[in-house]
Amino acid sequence: MKPQTWLVLYLLSVVAITFIHTPVVLAALLGAAMFGAGRHVLGILRQTLLATIAFNLTVSLGYVVISLWQANFRGEYLLLVNIRVLLLVFMGFWLVKSVDLLDALSRFPLLRLIATLAISQIKTFERILRDFRMAFQSRNLRQPKILDRTRHAAAQAHTLLDKSMASANQAALAMRSRGAFDD
Repeated sequence: MKPQTWLVLYLLSVVAITFIHTPVVLAALLGAAMFGAGRHVLGILRQTLLATIAFNLTVSLGYVVISLWQANFRGEYLLLVNIRVLLLVFMGFWLVKSVDLLDALSRFPLLRLIATLAISQIKTFERILRDFRMAFQSRNLRQPKILDRTRHAAAQAHTLLDKSMASANQAALAMRSRGAFDD
């Protein structure tokens, strides 16, 4: 199938999944997606769990606290939300792993430009994180203390925020110069 077809199928399935309100059906769809991912299933599942754990825990705990306070707790709703998020994120990672997004967006020059800018940002951040990790490992001969790791993480976050702000400004200027914001 063409990349454009995969992208359209993905977008339609995202919309369709939002209309499904039965956890069993969503779980079956997640199982089908995992089966469809084939040999990549474990890697994609790992990415999905790592990407969604903070969000799902935060939303779930918030829902539990508020719903218990209001005496309106529904476990089925909590299960529905978590499975839906897992399914949508799994499908997104599966799409990115299986389809060349730039090729899929070839008919939409502006979207392709935006995707190219986003991919370049991702690659830049990956390089920065890799450099930070290698530098930290080379400066610590033994296991660093938690305080040292916390300081290192704070320095990483500061650098990434500075870099993202500078890159966002540059990207906006580049897009404006190419007429992206002209009405």
